[in-house]
Amino acid sequence: MQTLKAALVAAAVVVALFVSIRPGAAEENRRLALTISIDGAIGPASASYVKDALAKAAERRAEIVVLRLNTPGGLNTSMREIIADVLASPVPVAGFVAPSGAHAASAGTYILYATHIAAMAPGTNIGAATPVQIGSPIPGLPSGTPDKNGKDKKDGDRPAEAKDAMMAKATNDAVAYIRSLAELRGRNADWAEKAVREAATLSANGALQAKAIDLIARDPADLLKQIDGRVVEVAGGRTQRLTTTDATVEAIDPGWISRLLAVITNPNVAFILLMIGIYGLIFEFMSPGAVAPGVVGTICLLLGLYALNMLPINYAGFALMLVGLALLTIEVFNPTIVIGFGGAIAVALGALMLFRVEAPGYRLSWWVIGGTIAVFVAFFLVVLGSLRRARKGPVRVGAQAMQGLPAEVLDWSETRGHVFTNGERWQARGTETFKSGDRVEVANIIDLTLVVRRAPASTGEGGTA
Repeated sequence: MQTLKAALVAAAVVVALFVSIRPGAAEENRRLALTISIDGAIGPASASYVKDALAKAAERRAEIVVLRLNTPGGLNTSMREIIADVLASPVPVAGFVAPSGAHAASAGTYILYATHIAAMAPGTNIGAATPVQIGSPIPGLPSGTPDKNGKDKKDGDRPAEAKDAMMAKATNDAVAYIRSLAELRGRNADWAEKAVREAATLSANGALQAKAIDLIARDPADLLKQIDGRVVEVAGGRTQRLTTTDATVEAIDPGWISRLLAVITNPNVAFILLMIGIYGLIFEFMSPGAVAPGVVGTICLLLGLYALNMLPINYAGFALMLVGLALLTIEVFNPTIVIGFGGAIAVALGALMLFRVEAPGYRLSWWVIGGTIAVFVAFFLVVLGSLRRARKGPVRVGAQAMQGLPAEVLDWSETRGHVFTNGERWQARGTETFKSGDRVEVANIIDLTLVVRRAPASTGEGGTA
């Protein structure tokens, strides 16, 4: 009997030790609250970051993901990708506009409405969710906005102009989208529509009173404390009761791919990469064998084209830039000033037309355009112009460079012999008879034999020899 008891005790100790040292046991037992932070404009990098972070949260079976927002808005396509990932997430997502002084404008408002729990820190604001397009008036502002009946809000009896039709479609689509998110999460759909049509905004207290958000929290710890015990519905219609009071908070930093995207998808960086790539390839084609310009140019051009693929661009603007580059290249070989001036204007106009959106953080800087055009024009006029002049100059190497060189006869027999020129001993032939030490001139080179002739008489100072 004593032996049996000892065996049971030993088995219990072994099981306890196995459970305590088993990898991942502590990870599974503790509750995780993972945080994601979006600071700045929403774009492809933000979408990639959120997608990867939510995948990690699901893999680690986190209790909740806190998505901290401080953004002026961004690209519509990236916003929709983030919302789709939030709606499909098996882990609840709490949107949190923080810290104090932050805002979730435009695309940020849509994302906040899509989260399972919406919260704001004191001193923050949301709203101004009107879609923005280049060259179109903003609906809801005094500059002639089509209302629900197709009338202009400034002049109710005047139909909206045809040029506003596309913007009206975009506005109605945005209204339907944010209303569907509001209805899904049980939030104020009427104010959401007002935020789109009239660019309305709300402070934290105003948003709470309008039921646009669920709560106000000072910081993530206060947020986790307030949402403890709430029941939310996640993807698939499954409900989950949150237990977040003692959750361990961990931040998920963006991966290297997201950080790279954040850099190259900046329109200014993408434009500069594109220009560097074109410079490098042109220089490589003009001076084959330089290698470095070709390698750097190819890498920059591919990165620039990849960034353009991620961003909504106007292909007419891109084509206009290529035409301008072609004109500047022609200017180098056939200087006319007019062609070069036209090329510079074409590149500048193409750069202005290149990006089809004017979302916050995705505008092309005038300084970047002006500086790039100036450098580009200087590059073509100075560098490539120097190459052109070098090509028209005297030949420095090869058979043509040997013509006219002076030589000294080393030995000669009838019409053949050897001469010394340019530091080398050459076989030579000629139509005249020379003797050792005579000064001759290279007239031509055939294979590896120089054709020489008697050097012209030298002119002395003050008269002729």
